[in-house]
Amino acid sequence: MSEGDSVGESVHGKPSVVYRFFTRLGQGWYIVTYALGIYHLNLFIAFLSPKVDPSLMEDSDDGPSLPTKQNEEFRPFIRRLPEFKFWHAATKGILVAMVCTFFDAFNVPVFWPILVMYFIMLFCITMKRQIKHMIKYRYIPFTHGKRRYRGKEDAGKAFAS
Repeated sequence: MSEGDSVGESVHGKPSVVYRFFTRLGQGWYIVTYALGIYHLNLFIAFLSPKVDPSLMEDSDDGPSLPTKQNEEFRPFIRRLPEFKFWHAATKGILVAMVCTFFDAFNVPVFWPILVMYFIMLFCITMKRQIKHMIKYRYIPFTHGKRRYRGKEDAGKAFAS
């Protein structure tokens, strides 16, 4: 880099895409950022939800369901949106948001604190509903490690010949 180059410029003298994206987000583009946040929230809810919704399967017996009682058979948690597809869709969303920042039509002047408060409120209400659903139907989308089984306690001496 020569003396006249700024931090965000590449070797060819053009700003890098990432630097331009974050610089433009600081100068506006609140609607694009808000839409990206709502899209990511929607993906996250799909990531936390089971593939087969237990509330829809209460009365019918066709298809697998999550166990709701202690004596029912264990069925593994299958996500509605698998992890790889979640990250892939989130990355595509970020790329679309980056492309949107290159067009002034998406730079709508808004009072951004209202958008932030609305997003926080929407996030809290949505997650509260999702957590209540998880508690009601007893499913946890995360694992806490491998289950360890313990053998019987040693009651006597080891066999010696």
